[in-house]
Amino acid sequence: MNSTITNAQQIRQRIQELPIGEPCTPAAFLACGTRASVDQALSRMVKTGAITRVTRALLVRPEMHRFVGKVKPAPIKVAETIAKTTGSLVQVHSAEAAHQFGLTPQTPTQPVFSTSGPSKRIRVGKLEIRLQHVCQRKLALAGRPAGLVKNAMTKDPMKPSLIKLQIKSVKAV
Repeated sequence: MNSTITNAQQIRQRIQELPIGEPCTPAAFLACGTRASVDQALSRMVKTGAITRVTRALLVRPEMHRFVGKVKPAPIKVAETIAKTTGSLVQVHSAEAAHQFGLTPQTPTQPVFSTSGPSKRIRVGKLEIRLQHVCQRKLALAGRPAGLVKNAMTKDPMKPSLIKLQIKSVKAV
């Protein structure tokens, strides 16, 4: 009996090992074969419904919800996956950080992320995710709670009297 595994079977096994709802790129499967064979196998899996194409060069093993069907991945996961492909850092925008800490009642309508990579807009269904380029020093603490706090505090120039109030609310979280 022949025990060799085809490229498509290797890719299918790797996709089954992925967490549900976690986006990935075709580059993650290049160890399974040539670029053309990987792209062909992924294309066939999209047609069968085993995976979903979120956007160009971004795939996900779909999460099924009993009422809404296939659920799209969270915008932060999409932004992190795209940033990983370019080797850049990503962090939520200062307006979103301020909202998460309760420093402002305003809720951003679009997901915007600060990145050290190139600025771009990504469409995920009807949702547009923006990656906005900022200088590297503004992302010095990206990925840590301190970076989120720093981002929230630098949303707008603040009055000194408000800073004490905001520090108390951040410490409470």
